Amino acid sequence: MVNVKGANEIQNGSLSEGFLGIFKQTTVAYLFDITGLIAGFLIANQLHVFRLYPWAFALYPALISTRIINGLLSGRLSTALHLGTINPQFSGNTTAFHRLIHAIIVLTLITSLVVSVISLFFGYLLLGITITDFPAMLSVMVSTFALGLLFSLVTIKVAFFSFKRGLDPDIVVYPIIATSASIFITICYVGVLNLLSFLPGKFVILAIGFAQVILVLYLLLKDKQEPRFLRFIRESLLMLMLVAAIVTLTGTVFSGLSKLAEKEIAVIYPALITAYPALINNASNVGLVIGSTANTKLALGLLKPKFSSIVNHAKNITSSWLASFLVFIISALISLAINRVSSLPSISDFIELILLSNIIAVIGIGIMSYGIAILAFRRGLSPERFVIPLETSFATMITSAALLVTLLLITFH
Repeated sequence: MVNVKGANEIQNGSLSEGFLGIFKQTTVAYLFDITGLIAGFLIANQLHVFRLYPWAFALYPALISTRIINGLLSGRLSTALHLGTINPQFSGNTTAFHRLIHAIIVLTLITSLVVSVISLFFGYLLLGITITDFPAMLSVMVSTFALGLLFSLVTIKVAFFSFKRGLDPDIVVYPIIATSASIFITICYVGVLNLLSFLPGKFVILAIGFAQVILVLYLLLKDKQEPRFLRFIRESLLMLMLVAAIVTLTGTVFSGLSKLAEKEIAVIYPALITAYPALINNASNVGLVIGSTANTKLALGLLKPKFSSIVNHAKNITSSWLASFLVFIISALISLAINRVSSLPSISDFIELILLSNIIAVIGIGIMSYGIAILAFRRGLSPERFVIPLETSFATMITSAALLVTLLLITFH
C-alpha cells in the first residue's frame, strides 16, 4: 500500500495553492494506491484456501496494517540518519541502529499476539469462531508477522540509499515501502495459509513462530537495561495495541462483507476482493492528507483548534475526495477487467457499489481525520507517532463498513 506522506509534505508546503493545484498533486499521489490491486488479485485467486478457515478474511486487514510498523521504523530511521545517531550502512552501524531493530522485532510479536486474542474475541461474538480455532489463528498470525519482518530489510535499504543520494527519507521511504509491504505480507499470508492445509506445513509454521518467540525473549533479556530500547517499546506499545483493536474489528467487518458479497453478488465477488486493498489504501491516504494538512494549518495558526473551523479546510477535503473518487473508479474498472466481468448489469452494480461506498467513507473519514487533528493539537500528541497510525486504522475500518453498508443497501432495496 502506498502512503501519501510524501504528498503531504508537498501539500503542507503549498498551503496557499489553489484548488486545482492541490487536486493535481493529490491525484498523482493517490494513483500509486492502484498497485494495491496486486495484493487483492492474490487473495481473489486463493479464495479456495480462505474458505477453509472461518477466520482467514478476518485476519487479513490486521496483517496489511503491518505498514504501520514499517512506518515506525522508517520514521525513526529518518530522524536518526539526519541526527547522525545511525549511519547509512548495515555493517559497523551504531548501537542505536541495533536497538531500533530489536524493538521492531519485539513490537511485531506483541502486535501479532494482541491481534490474535482480539480476533478470537470478535470472531466468537460475531463470526462463529471457537476457542478450538485459536491455535491455528495464533500460529498463522505469529508466523506471518515474523516473515513480514524480512521486509524491514527493504525499508532499511531504501532509507540508507535515499539518504546517501541526498534525498529526504521522510519523504521518499514511506511512499515506496507502504504498497510493497502490503503485497509482500499478502504473499506471506497466502503462503502460510497453504502450509496450514497439510501436516508438514503446520510444523514449518510452528517452527517459524517458535523461532521468533525465542528471538524476542533473547532480545528482551539482552536489552532490558537499555533506556532507549525500553522507551521506544513503551511509546509505541499503547498506540500499536489500539491500532490492533481497530484493525481487528475491521477484519470482522471485512469477513461479514465477504460472506454477504459472495452470497448476494457472486458474479462480481472476485472483483470486490481484488479491489479491496486498493480501496482501503486510498481511503487511508485520504485520511492522511486531510489530517496532515490540518495539523500544519493548526501549527501555523491558519485554523482555530475547534471543529467548526472545518469549513476553512474545505479546499483540502474536497480536493482529496475528488481525487479519491477518481481512483476508486479506476480501481473498480481495472478490477472488473482483471476478473473478466463483461455483463453490463454486473458492471453497473459494481460501479454503483464502489462509488456509493466512496461517498459514505470519505464523509466519515473527513470528519474523523479532522476531529483527530483537532484533539491531537489540543493534547500535544505527535502526528508521526500517534495521529497518523490512528487516522490510517480508522480510515480502513470506515471504508470496510461503508462497503458493507452500501452492499446491504444495494442488495436489499
